[in-house]
Amino acid sequence: MDIQEGQFIPKAMTIAGSDSGGGAGIQADLKTFASLGVYGTSAITAVTAQNTQSVFAIAEVPEEVIASQIDVVMEDIGAAAAKTGMLSSASIVRVVAERLEAWDLQKLVVDPVMVATSGDYLLHQDAVGSVIGNLLPLAMVATPNIPEAQVLSRVAIVSDQTAREAARIISSYGPKIVVIKGGHAEGNPDELIFDGRDFTVLEGHRVITENTHGAGCTFSAAIAARLAIGDEPMGAIRFAKDFITRALQSSYAIGRGHSPVNHFPPVERASIPS
Repeated sequence: MDIQEGQFIPKAMTIAGSDSGGGAGIQADLKTFASLGVYGTSAITAVTAQNTQSVFAIAEVPEEVIASQIDVVMEDIGAAAAKTGMLSSASIVRVVAERLEAWDLQKLVVDPVMVATSGDYLLHQDAVGSVIGNLLPLAMVATPNIPEAQVLSRVAIVSDQTAREAARIISSYGPKIVVIKGGHAEGNPDELIFDGRDFTVLEGHRVITENTHGAGCTFSAAIAARLAIGDEPMGAIRFAKDFITRALQSSYAIGRGHSPVNHFPPVERASIPS
């Protein structure tokens, strides 16, 4: 991509955990940003030792260092949009929310990461209340999968009706748009979107693959990237849906467990405005 002097370069920040296997978290987000022509910055909330098979260790970053990462990036580089991923403790959730609110970052995508693809828990149970009370009220878009939506809403999602009930409850916490991802549902992975008034269903076709690690991170990062470029939220969500489908279709095995999606799938990028 040839950037001329003075040309607008969209920027986005990811606030999440580091995945040593490179398939999810900070690494997935930065790859996705780069794939879509967006300059990515990061604030690391935790360092994990993981591969395609499991999460073996987690070390949380001190809260003052997390806050400092956000502050120094915003005061120098800035960000048109941001996304959150793994925020493992209630105190980390609160400090991230405080800094995002202080910087008045409007285009925020909240991916309430709770469990890794391997099944390992990434969010302490006592942090759920902080996600609901501190973080979701700041979100332009929230992207829980079905298990996460069940925890946040306390509704067992067993049908379209209960999924809509859960979406309404999560919407009441403050996010402008709720996307309940359909990857965990039986049948096709349709995304249920609620904007506080109307429901939209983005239909999808299930890609048969074991390479699903980081799919949720990549989807939310693609939304944040497109918001940074200037898309309206629904346009960004539609683009991200197509992006993650292509990322799954073009994925390849790199380990003995759940390998990641392909963060550089063949997609047409929007031109960056001058």
